[in-house]
Amino acid sequence: MGLGLDARGGASREDDLKCLLDTHFLIWLITGSSRLKVFPWLEGYRPWTLSPVSLLELKFLAEVGRLQLEAEAFMTNIKSDSRFQLDGIPLHSLVVHALNLEWTRDPFDRLLVAHSLARRTPLCTVDRNILQFHSLVPKELAE
Repeated sequence: MGLGLDARGGASREDDLKCLLDTHFLIWLITGSSRLKVFPWLEGYRPWTLSPVSLLELKFLAEVGRLQLEAEAFMTNIKSDSRFQLDGIPLHSLVVHALNLEWTRDPFDRLLVAHSLARRTPLCTVDRNILQFHSLVPKELAE
């Protein structure tokens, strides 16, 4: 699957990052889920930052049958959607920050939280485990 990570200018500038989306928020936004109605404040964080980790998680979920999507078309839609910016963070940075996140065994959660920490960017998630142990979230979710 050719993702073309540099097709939108490569890595985002750290000072441009407002909010890193957890994978479920990405799915809800792309599919127009009604679940978003309880998050009207989310619009204030555009453009939304995506981690390459979420793209890998989407592909994995599709491969194991937990998500119905045509991966190539989905990735093309994401890359051409101006609401999103893909942050080309170095893998080394993710790993360094993930090493001390012993409170989760989910590799995707661990890497997304590491991305948030590395970029000092709030992670938009409703995952209870992440919210319990990771305090860098949008103020609307911390309330």
